[in-house]
Amino acid sequence: MTSNAAPQPIVPSSAGAARSALRGRVVTPQEVLEDGVVVLDGAKIAWVGDRRDAAAAGYGAEVEAAEAPVDGQVVLPGLVELHNHGGGGASFPDAEDAEQALVAVREHRRHGTTSLVASLVTAERETLLRRVATLADLGDAGEIAGIHLEGPFLSEVRCGAQNPHDMLAGDAELVRAIAEAGRGHFRTMTFAPEVPGNTGPGGVVETLVEVGAIPSIGHTDASSEQTDAAIVEGVAALAARRAAQAAAGEPVGPAPRLTATHLFNGMRPLHHRAPGPVAACLAAAARGELVVELVADGTHLAAGTVRSVFELVGPDAIVLVTDAMAAAGMADGTYQLGPMAVTVADGVARLDDGTPEGSIAGGTFHLLDVVRATTGFGIPLVDAVKAASYTPAGVLGRSDIGALEAGRRADVVVTDADLTPLAVWRGGAPVTD
Repeated sequence: MTSNAAPQPIVPSSAGAARSALRGRVVTPQEVLEDGVVVLDGAKIAWVGDRRDAAAAGYGAEVEAAEAPVDGQVVLPGLVELHNHGGGGASFPDAEDAEQALVAVREHRRHGTTSLVASLVTAERETLLRRVATLADLGDAGEIAGIHLEGPFLSEVRCGAQNPHDMLAGDAELVRAIAEAGRGHFRTMTFAPEVPGNTGPGGVVETLVEVGAIPSIGHTDASSEQTDAAIVEGVAALAARRAAQAAAGEPVGPAPRLTATHLFNGMRPLHHRAPGPVAACLAAAARGELVVELVADGTHLAAGTVRSVFELVGPDAIVLVTDAMAAAGMADGTYQLGPMAVTVADGVARLDDGTPEGSIAGGTFHLLDVVRATTGFGIPLVDAVKAASYTPAGVLGRSDIGALEAGRRADVVVTDADLTPLAVWRGGAPVTD
């Protein structure tokens, strides 16, 4: 069940002052503080800890002034979304200008996603370049955390809800054109390892790393051997780029990792004699080379599948995503996903392809809804939240967002015991629209 109601305002303590405090069950990357406090100081987090330690840390006055939490109140970091096509009736692949696209950004932000990578779908070249340029305007304004292209170098056999007629062989020149249109905001691209031109010298994988984008395996019918080879190539390219940056005196953080676009969905299924991309991606995730996306909404994946992946690779190698489209936060009905018509019934989006049950066409959840569903599958709250905040922030190379830790940006979500949002802050400012 999605939480469509807008969060209700909560006024933190010392409203109008430099510092304020929030109380409740505070979720950090390591644990849940059952009686915790988060102190905000302007746009930054000043302190996070147990309420009984606040006075000794110098924040006793802020805690004393803090509004008492509602029963079961939870304080989460602002969530970080890596794969999102839209919401609130607006679609990133269809937005003609930045204001249209911003409708979707605000829809998800109101529900706790304070950092969002906007995703496009396969389209012909000029449409892609226009849409990337539009989204770059939002990147320049600090409204989104980057741009993701889901295609066009994908497998027609595993096209899902995308238009197979616009899918192309790998084209390094197009990758560079996308990077130029993205003006520094191009963060990641989904590719199929078996499609010609995607791997090998001068191919898409090498070029993505060259322009600073993360290669993401998805919409693929590749064998495990083809997937393994693509992973080896991608890992080597990322390592070489990082070494070159270090040699040039540029700051480098933790080693970057590849990703897998919505693991299982849009992929050749795992079979004991033909393991395909799923087994290869899980093995790479277990080695620390790759992070897998999971659309853990109860529609894309069964609960047991989600539990198994968490047990196999852990939340440090998992990113929860929505794969949301325009219908997120909206009523059932008919919507567009690029050139494809989609019907949403009972909250499930399917392609209008003339079959009794069309392909799943993206999600209708907010990321907080995915976190709620994941905990309902039996995953500990701290792990589900980590996979929706800390881990995706790390994929983006961002150490300033994604966790309730001192020094990070004051992105905070307050929810009730059922993880329904009550209030959201981004950079210390309340989110009101």
